[in-house]
Amino acid sequence: MRADQLIVNVNVYNSSYKRFEPNNVAVLNGKFMYIGPGGPELLEADEVIDGQGKYMIPGLIDIHLHIESSMVTPATFSHGLLQCGVTTIVAEPHEMANVFGLEGVQEMMAASRETVVDMFYSIPSSVPATPMETTGGSIEIEDMDVLLATGEIICLGEIMNYVDVIRDPDCKTNQILRHIRQNYPDLVIEGHTPKLLGLDLHRLIYAGVDSDHTHQSIEGLEARIAAGMFIEIQEKSMTLEVMKYLMEHEVSQHFCFVTDDVMPDTFVARGHLDHIVRKAISMGMRPEDAIYAATSTPALRMKMTDRGSIAPGKVADYMLLSDISALAIERVYKNGRKVYDASEPYEQQRSSGQFPPHFYRSVKLSSLGADDFVIRVADAGGNDRVNGTRAGDQVHSRTEAVRESGSAAVPEEDVFRCRVMMVKDGSTFVEEHIAQVKAVDGELQWEGSEYGLIATFERYGMNGNRAYGLIGGDTIKRGAIATTYSHDNHNLLVVGRNRADMVLAANQVIESQGGFCVVEDGQVLSMLKLPVGGILTEEPLTEVSRQVKELRSAMLSLGYVHYNPIMSLSTHSLAVSPALKITDHGLIDVNAGKVVPLIVD
Repeated sequence: MRADQLIVNVNVYNSSYKRFEPNNVAVLNGKFMYIGPGGPELLEADEVIDGQGKYMIPGLIDIHLHIESSMVTPATFSHGLLQCGVTTIVAEPHEMANVFGLEGVQEMMAASRETVVDMFYSIPSSVPATPMETTGGSIEIEDMDVLLATGEIICLGEIMNYVDVIRDPDCKTNQILRHIRQNYPDLVIEGHTPKLLGLDLHRLIYAGVDSDHTHQSIEGLEARIAAGMFIEIQEKSMTLEVMKYLMEHEVSQHFCFVTDDVMPDTFVARGHLDHIVRKAISMGMRPEDAIYAATSTPALRMKMTDRGSIAPGKVADYMLLSDISALAIERVYKNGRKVYDASEPYEQQRSSGQFPPHFYRSVKLSSLGADDFVIRVADAGGNDRVNGTRAGDQVHSRTEAVRESGSAAVPEEDVFRCRVMMVKDGSTFVEEHIAQVKAVDGELQWEGSEYGLIATFERYGMNGNRAYGLIGGDTIKRGAIATTYSHDNHNLLVVGRNRADMVLAANQVIESQGGFCVVEDGQVLSMLKLPVGGILTEEPLTEVSRQVKELRSAMLSLGYVHYNPIMSLSTHSLAVSPALKITDHGLIDVNAGKVVPLIVD
């Protein structure tokens, strides 16, 4: 019998028994056709590969990630994944959807169709993530129908607004869930349920949300698995306690490994999903079990019946390893064709113009000035949004009007109790702290306090909203940082210790049509341009990695104390991540699900 490819003398991973077996493998028409002892005497092959006793495992499958987290295009992302042995992903483009709505998703999908890695897509279910922010686009139920009609959608992406799902039967998210369950009953629904337990957890599962990828505790892990929820373990959940639990209990069918977010420099230095598998092995998990959690269970979760194991009829995505414990990748094959060889040059070709022209013109903000970084007591107490004019001008005129009318008096107190966003190393959660801050002539003197200023500006030309807050803890102690890479709304976010540096950083980002800028004493320390939607670059992965490494170093040089300062900063505007965040609507009490004023009482 004929085969396109025959791999002989190789230790083949058997997913059914979670063990390696010495065998030969035949590939025909891009799929595995035979796995067994028979060799050339049984099969005539166009290509015979001597496995030299190496280990053969399926291509890795990552079912929960955001390409935009790596700040590169799908083509660049695919190039990076292949050398990590990742051959299939399920991407949720809710970052680009927040910028361009349905068109953002469609263009990400279009940019993925020619990639070597199989890129399946999930529908962003929470765009915007909450009703308490302004985005460039939204995903409505009718948009979901359009996407599902393409046949390229594999699941409904993570339900992030879990608070409203539980509290408000008629909220947009519940309408989406009812529509999906009624019209697409077989579609997988992904979840985002940090710290949820008891009745609330069960109510969310009852609504159709039956997976969670957020930070796990033993209590939460047990509660979720007991209730039938599928767990997606990302690196931050790989604590000693959680890993021990996964290894000591019969729960292999109930979890898989995912990456969620991988920064470019980490991508190049450590890898992708392969890094998670290596870490699991180093923490004591059997290699066979770690591989299973990165191949078989993710395929089962997403109903990918054509992949995830080396078996007849499955897609011939595989890799050859020289060391199973180290997951030392020598070669990677996609559909039976070699796409990466560690002994050969592996370079990426530069490309540009991968998206429509208007994707490079999404930052619609005029230059900012020093007055744009003033906190007026009149605004901070009522938490009013400032629309369309400079903050100082509008607040001044409002205060004068109050004085003239005699309807109220400008407070005489020069000290105010203020909410402060306290950054904490080791987490993207931001705690609320109440501090006393002086005010002079109706302006909070944040520059003379122990806290910095955090400000956000709506950048889509929708309403001109802006909001202000105070920030402390493990954040910067000097200088300023500005970015449009601010989850999930991706408005302009600026953090600083003085107005001059904040103005410079903000304007550099505006002029570059998006990105990150770090400034100290009037000098730009680092500038990462992200001109595609204000969140992506078309530069090669190695170049982006170098720039992000420089960016990370510059942020730390300002006194930032965090294991991932870029992710920490960019999630200050993530209104579904506890506990106090900021959007263009104001400060957000995430647990209460409402906007709260900067000045208390």
